[in-house]
Amino acid sequence: MSLWDKVRGEFIDIVQWIDQTNDTMVYRFERHNNQIKYGAQLTVREGQAAVFVNEGKLADVFQPGMYALETKNLPILSTLQGWKYGFNSPFMAEVYFCSTRQFTDLKWGTMNPIMLRDPEFGPIRLRAFGTYAVRVKDPAVLIRQIVGTDGHFTLDEIVNQLRDLIVSRFADTLGHSKIPVLDLAANYTELGEFLTQRIGPEFESYGIELTKMLVENISLPPSVEEALDKRTSMGIVGNLAAYTQFNVANSIPDAAKNPGGLAAAGAGLGMGVAMAGPIAQAVSGQTAPGSVPPPIPAAATYFVATGGQRTGPFDLQALASQAAAGTLTPQTLVWTQGMTNWTPAGQISALAQIFANVPPPIPPGA
Repeated sequence: MSLWDKVRGEFIDIVQWIDQTNDTMVYRFERHNNQIKYGAQLTVREGQAAVFVNEGKLADVFQPGMYALETKNLPILSTLQGWKYGFNSPFMAEVYFCSTRQFTDLKWGTMNPIMLRDPEFGPIRLRAFGTYAVRVKDPAVLIRQIVGTDGHFTLDEIVNQLRDLIVSRFADTLGHSKIPVLDLAANYTELGEFLTQRIGPEFESYGIELTKMLVENISLPPSVEEALDKRTSMGIVGNLAAYTQFNVANSIPDAAKNPGGLAAAGAGLGMGVAMAGPIAQAVSGQTAPGSVPPPIPAAATYFVATGGQRTGPFDLQALASQAAAGTLTPQTLVWTQGMTNWTPAGQISALAQIFANVPPPIPPGA
């Protein structure tokens, strides 16, 4: 320090701070040996507060206004220094000016995606960002808890801590809100207000007030956004058949300029119209008329020759019952549609299984 600065510091009679920056939160008023002349003029401007510190102990705090630094205006400092009858000589004290204006347009955002369980999309990752604003609410708490003896404390020294606090509480709040992803945009304001109320007390523990919290955007991963865009496009198209025909019709002027002219365009139009129906049916889950499968064929039935008379027709289950009762034997003549003559039942492969399950006759005397 030069000799002139030393002399000027000894005779200083105005204590004030004119902030030339946009990010200074606390500034220590410098003078030679921290000596302040008795009766000096203290000027605290709007958006400021002045804090006097004596021998490491926080003393008086002044709000905006002009003060003559006398015993009556420094009650705590007077008690600390034991001034019973006033004083006329310079006294020792540090003066910290705090900027109490709002610091706006501070950015916050998630560095890593937030994992959530959405009722519609299932597990999903989200990113979010926004802005917030703060101001010094309690200069004494800020100096005790954060600033300490820092003579020039800027916003950059605490903004990272504040941002991490916001992101952490935002992730917790979003997870417990159970708001579907597609409904988040309609709740940005409510989320911001809720976070302001929840995080506010934690900011105040630093002597800082969270005055505004804005959620500007909550975004999905690019792959999910692309899938949503496709889904939205399908909804906008609506009638896919009409949309296909419209596109084909719009291509006619361009096709007429190419080799083949309108003949090729007409072929393309016919193909487009022909394909429009099946495509639309496929999208809507319907089946084209030509692709309906044939009806399931009916089970075969047989007529049985019993006592020279034709009986039936009988299905396989009825024939199996007759075979089990012994009225139908491998030698019994049967006939079904497609056969030219009556044939013993044992020679028809479709009936072979019936007789395979029939037990042989019980031996005599058994």
